[in-house]
Amino acid sequence: MSSADPRLLDTPPREGLDIRLVAVDMDGTLLDGEGRLPPGFDAVLEHMLARGIVFTPASGRQYATLRREFGASADDMAFIAENGTIVMRGGVELSSDVIDSAFVQRVLARLREVATRHDIGVVVCGKRSAYIERRDRAFVAEAERYYAELVQVDDLTRVYDDVLKVAVYAFDSAEDSVYPELGDIASSHQVVVSGRHWVDVMNSDVNKGTALRRLQETLGITREQTVAFGDYLNDLELLDAAAWSYAMANAHDDVAARARFRAPSNTEYGVVTVLRELLGG
Repeated sequence: MSSADPRLLDTPPREGLDIRLVAVDMDGTLLDGEGRLPPGFDAVLEHMLARGIVFTPASGRQYATLRREFGASADDMAFIAENGTIVMRGGVELSSDVIDSAFVQRVLARLREVATRHDIGVVVCGKRSAYIERRDRAFVAEAERYYAELVQVDDLTRVYDDVLKVAVYAFDSAEDSVYPELGDIASSHQVVVSGRHWVDVMNSDVNKGTALRRLQETLGITREQTVAFGDYLNDLELLDAAAWSYAMANAHDDVAARARFRAPSNTEYGVVTVLRELLGG
């Protein structure tokens, strides 16, 4: 879809819009095909902050990684990190959802069994840091893309931190390989495909949408004052929590069906295009 696609005309008119909160997925949504912030984004962000609009990256990425991405602007933003397991603003934790340590041990044991059939790497995501025990360069390079705070350990079962989620990287399609293997885990906890190669395991009631609603309540902002953008399955609930929900042109079919509106693809800088339209240039 190009930025001139007529479906963009279905965007709500600017008149009467009272936008107070913008929540944006990162990979496949805000970031371009090379994983970079799109051209023109800095000006749009400055415009939003000047108007008092709370800009909120909502990502499976680690909080430290998100802060690094936005540099000096980070203190004026809110962050939904680790797929909704932690919400931060101004360096202060607004909410978090920690997994029971006994369950973490169960998940790790299950994943070691899965690793006998599939080529996977495991990341234990804690509040202080993320932790890995697999050390080959191919996996470490993938982990480093998403976790600015990353520690290599000899045994993940001996990590002592408040664990927010357990992330699994599959070198093939996560949706086709790892995800079906975790049916027993999914019976009690959240198992979500967060990207082509990633599956996240979290507490049952945790997702980006739950986190966004908590942020809305904290800030006194309504669903009708919220815009959200997403492209993948871990964005479904995020879109539900915003009255003005946009699926990227490159979105998973289920996401496209759930959102009210469409945006150009991330490689066409769709988030910037739509926000310029909504905010008046």
